[in-house]
Amino acid sequence: MEKDHEIRIDKWLWAVRIFKTRSQASEACRKGRIIINDVQVKPSRVIKVGEIVIVRKPPVNHQFKIIGLLENRQSAKLVVNYVEDLTSDEEKAIIEIKNHIGFEIRDRGIGRPTKKERRLIDELKKIQ
Repeated sequence: MEKDHEIRIDKWLWAVRIFKTRSQASEACRKGRIIINDVQVKPSRVIKVGEIVIVRKPPVNHQFKIIGLLENRQSAKLVVNYVEDLTSDEEKAIIEIKNHIGFEIRDRGIGRPTKKERRLIDELKKIQ
């Protein structure tokens, strides 16, 4: 891509696979969850190489540096040429904890939990 080529933030967020759809990226911008230079941006904001983008996906704030401008979605292997993940290790640890909390193991074939088992499961989730 040429250096003077202009790309919208919502299109770039979708192209580098931070969001699954472009409409999700636009919605995040409208909700004020995308921040560049300490300013919440609109979906039509034009981005430049070298800017730091903060993406708030509660409970985690992701930070990305724009390395290159990308207009169309590419394979995940090529995305590393356009974005650098600057998210702190503490934020990444929160993601790992969140992924493991909701996971339950039930033996195959024993059916759905009873009311008593459900109450016990809910109590265990509150403790974590």
